[in-house]
Amino acid sequence: MCDDELIIMEFLESDVETNFDYRQKRRDIRIQSNPFELDDSAFIKKYRLSKELVLNLCEELRPYLKIPKKTTDLSIETKLLTALSFYATGSYQRATGDISGHSMAQQTVSAVITEITACLNRTEIRKKYIHFPKNLEERNKIRSRFHQQFKIPGVLGCIGGTHIAIIRPTDNEETYYSRKQYHSLNVQLICDADMNITSVEASYGGATQDSFIWNLHPIKLHMDNLNECTWLLGDSGYPLGKYMMTPIINATPGSPAYHYTNLHVQTRNSIERTIGLLKSRFRCLLVHRVLHYKPKMAASIVIACVILHNICNRANMPVPELSNEDVLREAQMQPNASRVDSGAATSSNNQALQQGVATRDALIRRLSDASD
Repeated sequence: MCDDELIIMEFLESDVETNFDYRQKRRDIRIQSNPFELDDSAFIKKYRLSKELVLNLCEELRPYLKIPKKTTDLSIETKLLTALSFYATGSYQRATGDISGHSMAQQTVSAVITEITACLNRTEIRKKYIHFPKNLEERNKIRSRFHQQFKIPGVLGCIGGTHIAIIRPTDNEETYYSRKQYHSLNVQLICDADMNITSVEASYGGATQDSFIWNLHPIKLHMDNLNECTWLLGDSGYPLGKYMMTPIINATPGSPAYHYTNLHVQTRNSIERTIGLLKSRFRCLLVHRVLHYKPKMAASIVIACVILHNICNRANMPVPELSNEDVLREAQMQPNASRVDSGAATSSNNQALQQGVATRDALIRRLSDASD
């Protein structure tokens, strides 16, 4: 073996030893900085979930995650906490990897986020935590909660969209370019009266209108097949229909239509508040943070955050407040709803519109009679 070959071999051996030392050092830091030793409030502030919720979720995800085999392998708890830290802060991966408790290389952080996100998106996990009411008992419970809180009958949910900023995609770039001139996902959500999210659709780009997303949604078909006096509440970006109640723009003050619209707006504000809670908890979704992922992965992160929001919401976890600057930037960057042009409807849509008008008129009369 020549001198040059010996030098190369020595360099490679040194490089391997150095990498091993780094991994061992990071492992030692993780052991010494145990996040579960934080007090409860500090733990929730950092990870959004309580220690008990994190441990319970670890057990749920354990069958789907790689089991640690070597001393330098990451534990399932460390993986979940690393992903939670990223979802909660929206910080770049290097910052997430360097924080106390889960020191690791940026490439490792990226792999961990991908693994945990995929795990949370598994069908069995998603169906458990994001569940639209499919039987009469569930529907009656939700309608009752809306009526108790807002005095409007028949409401099965409030629907609305929010934009999640992403980096410029390489494929079909124009479909992700929103009216506010940035690339985004237009995420459609449905919530109940207690701000649990019962449906999430995150596969459409920011150039897609709310009405288009709704018209292709399987829940629309499900509701079209219901023979019940029930509906969702949507803003003017959604088409009025038998199962979609929208506000009446410029209703005369003091009129029954004005009373209906006031109740509609107050009730539908549930979805705006729900979106606010979701983004306060998981700030990686804030529009100015920008998810540095391709659309499919970004959509999976959104769904993972929705699942975690429902876990937190049902356990009454505290919600960290956004700064005034964050609130202002979010409001400025969210596109306003585009009103549906009913004049451009097809004959089929005209029939749906007529049914919607008749249903809404009946609801207006019912609310007017109840207020007398």
